[in-house]
This record gives sequence, C-alpha cells and structure tokens, in this order.
Amino acid sequence: MSLHLTPLVIVFTILATAFAALLSQMALAVFNDGVRPFLLDFYRGELARPQMTAIAFGLSAGFIFGLGVPVAFSSGVLNPWVLFLPSDILGILSPRKWIAPILGAAWGAVVVFGLSAATTAANSLPVNFLTAMQQMSTPILYLFSFFPTVAVTMQFGRLRGIITFVVSIFVMLITMKWLPSVFPGATTMAIGVILLVAFAVAEEVTRARSERQKAQALQATEAASPGAASAEEDDPPASASALASAADADDETSSIFAANAARLRRHAPYFMIMGLLLGVLVNTHMFAGGEATSYVIAKGQFANAAQIDFYRALGFIPLIVTTAVASGAFQIVGFTLIYPVAYLLPNPILAAIAGALLFGIEVFILSYIAKGIAALHTIRDASDNIRNAINLTLEVAILFGSLAAGNAMASGLGIAIVGGLYALNEVLGRPVVRMAAGPVGVIIAGIALNLLAYAHLFTPIPIK
Repeated sequence: MSLHLTPLVIVFTILATAFAALLSQMALAVFNDGVRPFLLDFYRGELARPQMTAIAFGLSAGFIFGLGVPVAFSSGVLNPWVLFLPSDILGILSPRKWIAPILGAAWGAVVVFGLSAATTAANSLPVNFLTAMQQMSTPILYLFSFFPTVAVTMQFGRLRGIITFVVSIFVMLITMKWLPSVFPGATTMAIGVILLVAFAVAEEVTRARSERQKAQALQATEAASPGAASAEEDDPPASASALASAADADDETSSIFAANAARLRRHAPYFMIMGLLLGVLVNTHMFAGGEATSYVIAKGQFANAAQIDFYRALGFIPLIVTTAVASGAFQIVGFTLIYPVAYLLPNPILAAIAGALLFGIEVFILSYIAKGIAALHTIRDASDNIRNAINLTLEVAILFGSLAAGNAMASGLGIAIVGGLYALNEVLGRPVVRMAAGPVGVIIAGIALNLLAYAHLFTPIPIK
C-alpha cells in the first residue's frame, strides 16, 4: 500500500493542520474530546501552557502513533488522529499566535511527505508489514457494523440485544446473498441503528408518560389535603436553603454555558474557515473520519463511508455539544457531519461551501441542541452507549485484525509476537491505549522480523 497524494491533498492538508493549530492555540477548538474539558481553565489562565501541553500530549500520543499512523499506513488514507491530535499539541505549545500555524503547517508537511517516504521504504523491506496491516480491514469493516447491537444490549438488556443481533445477522446474510453489490456492513448497521432509535423513542415516551402520571397524582394528593399544604407553607422544610443553593448553582452553571456558547458564536468565521478546509480535504477521498471509513474510502465505497460516519456522529454529537458549551472550545471537525456530506458532493468547490455553512450553523445552534439533550434523557443515554459500543467493537476488531496481520507476516510466530505484546501491555497497566496496542504490536513485530531476516534467522513468507 502506498500513499498517492495529489497536489490538492497536500496543500489542503498543510492548510488544515496550520489552521487547526491556530484554533487550539486560541483555546477555541481541539480534536481530542478528552482535552477539551481542560481548555476553560487554560483560557482563564488557571492552567499554565506547559501543564496544558503535557495534558494534551499524554492524552493524544498513544492514539497518534498507535492508531492514526498505522491506519494511514495500512489504508493509504489520512485520518484525523494523525493530522489533528498533533496540531492540538503544537497549538497549545505555541506561546504566540503566529507560531501555531507555522508549527501546524510543518506537521502537515511531515505527514504528507513523511508517510509517503515511509511507505516507499517499507515496500522495499524483506517483510512488508504495511501490506500485512491491510489484513486489519476485514475485521474492522464487519465487526464495526455490530456496534448498534452492543449499544442496544448496554441500554435495554439481554433480550432486546439478542433480538437485535439475530435480526442484524439475518440482514447481513440477505445482503450478501441477494444484494452482492451492497456492502453488507452498511445494511447491518442501518437495521441496528433503526432498532436502537425505536427502542430509545419508546423508552422516552414511556418515561414521559410515567412522569406525567406522577405529577398528576401529586397534584391530586395536594388538592385532597389542603390543610397539609398550608402547614408546609407555614413551616418550610429544613432543606429549603439547600434547594435554593442548588438553584443558584444551576443558574451560575447556565450563565457560564451561555457565555461559552456566545464566545464560540463570536468566532464563527474562524470555524467556517476550518469547515471550508475540511470540506475540500474530505471531498478528495484521501481523508476519512474514522478507522472503518478509512478502509471503506480506500475501496471507493463513498456512500457506505457516508452512512458509517453519519451513525458515528449520532454517538458523538451529544459529547461534542456538552463539552463545547462547558469549556468554550469546539471540536476541530465540528459535529463530524462534514464527513458524510463532503464524501458525497461532486466537487471540492461545493464541498468547501457546504463545509463553511455547516460549521457556521453548528456553532450557532450549540445552545439549542444542549437544551434538547438535557431534556431527552433516554436519547442522551443512547448516544453515550453508541459511543461506548463503537469503542468496544473497534477494540475487538483491531485486535483481531492485528493478529491477522501478524499471521500474514510470520504465521504462528507473528501471532505470538503481536498477541504477546498485547497481553504484556495489559499487565503493564496499558502504557499504550488498548485500541492502539494491536497496531503498535504489528509495527514492532514487523521491525523485529525484518531484523531477524537480515540476520538470516527468519525466512520471510510471501504476503498476499
């Protein structure tokens, strides 16, 4: 696998990383959702720049080198982990505004030229571990399609989870037998998400009806006992002051959220520029929004990639919205809806316009979505479970794919090295995040096997 990047991809990759670094320097946006909650303290001066840089690096390094780089190597498609996690760090590190875009642009250049050179070098090795890493694609594509089933089980229990699993398998079989031109994972995800949404809506309706009935029963009780209500008014409960304090705290929190949302709206032109750059970059089909979609885009299945990233957005929009209004910092890729939109648009010009408009709209509706999320408890829980299910299924899929890559490089020896490194990472307290441990193991195994091959202690086998 080689990275064949056109001049348009190279230019817009460098521009995107440069502008992303500027946004992070201004504490306006970062890609890492774990870093965003710290940005309010950073913006207020309560966290020093070196401290904030250390936090960003600690939360991002494993994903950059353990996930972003291996996925880019094995798919030939760029991803946000390899571009925007480093731009987060470089922007926060920069003491001046003008330094941040220079460092961000430099990183973009390293990616587009360095990865191409690295793939060329890897292709000349006795053991081509980059070709072997393409084995990761099949487990990721097929196992990822069952994340709605996992999310249903997490939220609604075993019975509905089993029902969703059986229906999903049935839909996958039908697709493979009678719709061979359609990616079976796409239809499987579609039916799973439909069932998840149906269960969530039904649960929300039931919850709302129950709360309404409780309120009516309470009103009837108060109407039947006016003397007791009068006594309560004459002798207020001891917890009244506590309730008043809680109300004051809620008002203060709402005020902070409103101020943060207003700050983001004031900087809407910055986000629209970022949306424009991302729209073009995504539309080139050399940049994808996720692990699964990197491989789908590499196969030229843009409609399937749009579907996958749309479902992913359902899980991440609530997290992005709540952290944005709480911290005053947006997500570098917005609500992530730029991916399904730009994948499908016919040319970069339309993608640029759509990206700018989409980001502008997203910034202005943040407060309204935050209020809606707060009111819809079951839907909010469903989004949390979607996000957790995505992480769980990807951890399993990437591990299986990494073992398959090890097997392609050196059969049982490759599996032993990759699997052994994964197990060792677990007992050492996961110095490499679990999702990235498998790909890191493949890279280490590939380097070790090449050294053994040069020492004539290992005979490479052809990798298909």
